[in-house]
Amino acid sequence: MSLLELIAAADERGLATSAVACLDRCLPQPAEGADPDPLRPLWAGCVDGSLWPVRLAKARAALDAAADAEGAAPQIRKLLGDAPADRAEPGLREWADACSLLALEVHLGQDTTPSAGAGAVRGCREGDAEGAGPLLAGEVWRQTRILELLAENAGATGAGAGLRRVLDTSAEGQRVLRAAVSRRARGRG
Repeated sequence: MSLLELIAAADERGLATSAVACLDRCLPQPAEGADPDPLRPLWAGCVDGSLWPVRLAKARAALDAAADAEGAAPQIRKLLGDAPADRAEPGLREWADACSLLALEVHLGQDTTPSAGAGAVRGCREGDAEGAGPLLAGEVWRQTRILELLAENAGATGAGAGLRRVLDTSAEGQRVLRAAVSRRARGRG
């Protein structure tokens, strides 16, 4: 299935978790003394929808406190502001789609072949990674893998079923993107 098809088929837990994972991967390296994981409160809301409103408010406050204007932080802050206050609201799918798109655009912007542009992002979302650089292709793979993991564990006993593997996949992607950003910064300096 293409990334767009997986998003269209995901349940509310899958949508919330995949969206938070997308935003989490795009967070810039935290400043000295800053919260290293401002979206941490939101992960529990992905598992238990009743915690979503409170955890969303905490994540928004943590990211606002960081006041980071670097990289994708302002866009992440805006998307958190746009997140449905109730995980069951109809806007959840559109929000998850916007988070997916932001993550792909951030990865494209750091890729070695950014000239591929929006056409590469669109193609990747539709299942054709032709012309995508390694960062963009890797992000499409991660988003697809996360949605597949969540679909495999939909309805499984234990609220956190599959979440550990999602967190590991997302953390690996965050390390890859931060390393690419660091290499590009050193190359300019």
